[in-house]
Amino acid sequence: MSCEWHDKIFSVGPKDFAQLAFEIFQFQLANNPVYRSYINAIGVRSAAVDKIEKIPFLPISFFKTDQVKTGEFNEQIIFESSGTTQTTTSRHYVKDLSIYADSFTRGFEDTYGPINEWCILGLLPSYLERNNASLVYMVDSLIKQSEHPQSGFFLYDLEKLKAILLSLEDIKQKTLLVGVTHALLDFAEKFPPDSYRKPLHYTTIVETGGMKGRRKEQTRMEVHEQLKKAFGQNDIHSEYGMTELLSQAYSKKEGRFQSPPWMKVLIRDEEDPLSVSVPRFQTVTQIAEPVSGAINIIDLANVYSCSFIATDDVGKLYPDKSFEVLGRMDGSDLRGCSLLTV
Repeated sequence: MSCEWHDKIFSVGPKDFAQLAFEIFQFQLANNPVYRSYINAIGVRSAAVDKIEKIPFLPISFFKTDQVKTGEFNEQIIFESSGTTQTTTSRHYVKDLSIYADSFTRGFEDTYGPINEWCILGLLPSYLERNNASLVYMVDSLIKQSEHPQSGFFLYDLEKLKAILLSLEDIKQKTLLVGVTHALLDFAEKFPPDSYRKPLHYTTIVETGGMKGRRKEQTRMEVHEQLKKAFGQNDIHSEYGMTELLSQAYSKKEGRFQSPPWMKVLIRDEEDPLSVSVPRFQTVTQIAEPVSGAINIIDLANVYSCSFIATDDVGKLYPDKSFEVLGRMDGSDLRGCSLLTV
């Protein structure tokens, strides 16, 4: 079964996305008791969900209170979100790590090209101090796949990180610095632009979100402006991912994210969890003008948890299927990889 879903998920195209999503919905309805109970609780008759437009989205908070599993299995790993003493963490029970690995590897290479062309540096101190962060698992795998001798993680040795960035610039090596937002800002403050002997022309900065009380909350635009000045960059890239998803979206410019083919973003009314602001599902998101609201995500890689997630993020969806993340819904918990409020 795993191989069957795996092949379907990563070969899906725009024309067959809706059909595969509906097949996975039927699979999860039959084999995921948490999802089925939620559908029954909101008064949706499962027999009435006869096309993709009617599929309900599971509130993301269920990953904090229940084991969201499709089928019975012994998980290969449990990814857990960051949390504080005031919040409950989310837990994602992963049956097949190969699906996650293929998702983030293909998603990366669709965005940036072959991994082995890059030196990948991870500045993720708050995540490295935990043992079960999906972001660390992903970046660690990308570091290993890059096979570059200087690829690696950094905790607090920012002097060394600066020296490595400059040495990589000397040899014109394409370098990806993936960093949690507060750590990138710390780095930027420690080394202002005039401390570099040359601009970082061959370095791409990817921020992953995450302030979590370590700094004053800022908008993404404000953060990116600081980072662009500090690193001499025209644009700062972003990664959008979370513990409850096995896929990521990337933004290369202006905070507009692009999803991989097996992941789609929709917009719902913040006051009506069952209302999706998309007239038809033929290619999943067909809209004539931007729509704003709370973000729903279809992540087909979540085949063994739940592929239909109603997040606590607020965003804007564009006709070209790119999307922005504008902040958090009122009353939702702060999350380690949440994006900054507007």
